[in-house]
This record gives sequence, structure tokens and C-alpha cells, in this order.
Amino acid sequence: MPKRTMIEAIREAMDVMMERDDKVVVFGQDVGFFGGVFRCTEGLQRKYGAARCFDTPISESGIVGVAVGMGAYGLRPVVEIQFADYVYPAYDQIVSEAARLRFRSAGDYTAPMVIRMPCGGGIFGAQTHSQSPEAVFTHVAGLQTIIPSNPYDAKGLLISAIENDDPVIFLEPKRLYNGPFNGHYDQPVVPWSKHELSETPEGYYSIPIGKAAIRRQGSAVTVLAYGTMVYVAEAAVAETGIDAEVIDLRSLVPLDIDTITASVAKTGRCVIVHEATRLSGFGTQLAAEVQERCFYHLEAPILRVTGWDTPYPHAHEWDYFPGPERVGRALLQVMEA
Repeated sequence: MPKRTMIEAIREAMDVMMERDDKVVVFGQDVGFFGGVFRCTEGLQRKYGAARCFDTPISESGIVGVAVGMGAYGLRPVVEIQFADYVYPAYDQIVSEAARLRFRSAGDYTAPMVIRMPCGGGIFGAQTHSQSPEAVFTHVAGLQTIIPSNPYDAKGLLISAIENDDPVIFLEPKRLYNGPFNGHYDQPVVPWSKHELSETPEGYYSIPIGKAAIRRQGSAVTVLAYGTMVYVAEAAVAETGIDAEVIDLRSLVPLDIDTITASVAKTGRCVIVHEATRLSGFGTQLAAEVQERCFYHLEAPILRVTGWDTPYPHAHEWDYFPGPERVGRALLQVMEA
């Protein structure tokens, strides 16, 4: 089975779906001739032509607005916002048009579209190239929000997103594009070729949206993570020696609450890890869900390890980034309670 980077897996997903369905179109800033700033769309314009993979002006609201119209007309647009940090000019189009189209038309129209965005830090991108805005989308009824952590999931979930009849926010942790990252920035970079989840089948396959994956079985504490933080959590577990169960959420909306509650009911403890800011981050929702459903199973308070409530600092990248040391301290704290 071929091994792919996250970039290659994402490109393969679009390639497979463009070949299967001529209604699938790909567009955004520099995605055509240039192949995207991270090369996720490289070669698609040469293969399918400029009518199906094309460049747009620097106008996020225009990109998403056109995609909404295309979806209502019957196409399946896959658009790229070059960095998630720049999605905010398109937020009105996403919330007021894409997410509401099925509801406001009583099901007569839908918006089958995918909005791809590189997100997260760990690359010294500073405040305008490092944000993790997933929580602002999970609040909006009518949107689905996905964050894969590896090439196998990225391809299968992106195919499912393209086939979905409603709008999907597809966030891609850019620090994972070329390899898994455990938060130890001072260690050599590990390529995807050395990780089992880089093995992605040829051609078509899909992964159901809304199903989490248990990356490590354990009995002492449940760790809920997604994206880059899955590997940080695994590193913290290995370094502390705590028998933790690590769950990769994969999809935030819909959320696999059954897998989460079954795990917390078993372990009695829960640590939540995400890179986004703490205040109103998605970890807040996760903590509430666990508290409501698992109150009588909990043996310690739920802990969150997150980014800080500040713009992402360039000079203090690794003080902001929730690394394995911070996650490890939370694991030890929750076990002592």
C-alpha cells in the first residue's frame, strides 16, 4: 500500500473525486497553475483543465459566495482558503448563506461544498498564519467541521466531505502536512513514511463523518484531542507512563459522543487538549458534554490543556503551543486528584 504525506493524501482525494464526478470543481487563491501554497492541488489543473481547477482573486467572501451559488446550482465545489486565519471575510457567506440554505429553502436547495483551510501553529507563522478557528464554526447549525490528524484519515474524510450534501469545514493542521509532530520542536522531524497511518489505499475509499478513533487503549484517564494534539498527547502519555486512552475526535460536528462517554465511564478521568485559545475553545463544549453525561463516573475534575488567550506570538511560539510537558503535567495532576 502506498505511503503518502498529508499533502499527497488530500490531493489524491480531490483527484479521485474529480475523476469520478465532473460536478466536482476546485478553486481558490493560487490553487490552479501554482498548485496551492502547500501544493495540495498540484497537477489538478493540468489534468482536468482550467474550468474545473482555477485561480480566484484574493477575495475570501467572493470565493465562498461563488461556491454557495455553484452548490445550489448542482455542482460540488471544493474551495481553499489559503490560511484559516483569512476566512473571516467569508464568515457571513458561510453562516448566513451556506449553512442556512437547506433550512431557509425548506430543503429545495442545498450547499454541497467543502471549505479547505490549513490551520494551527508550530511553523513560526505568527498571529496571522497560526490560528485554530474551529470553535467559531462548530457554533453554527448547518455546518460540519472535520480536522484529520493523518494521511489515511485526511483522504477518506475529504472524500466523504465532498460527497456530503451540506457544507463541510475541512481544517488541515499545517504542521502535520509533511509528518507527525509530537511537540518536541528540538528533535528531528519525523516523515510520514515512518508512520503506519501514512498508508493510504489507491483510488476511492471513505471514512464516515462523525466517528472518532481510539489511537491508544488505556484504563487510567481519557485524553480527548484532534489534529496535531493527538501526537502531543501520545508523547505525553509515553513520557509519563500513565495508562491513558487517547481519542482522536477527527470530527467535531457531528461529535462521536458515544465513544467519548464510553471511554470516560471506563477511566473516570478526562483531559482535553487543543491548540486553540482556552476561552470558548471547543474544549469548553467537550468538558460540558462529559460533565453532563459522565458526572457519576468522574473521579477527578476535567482538565483542559490549550493555547493561551492571546494572539499567537511569533517570538514565544513554544510557550503558546501546548506541548507534551504541559499535557504531561495535566495527566499527573488528574491522576493525583
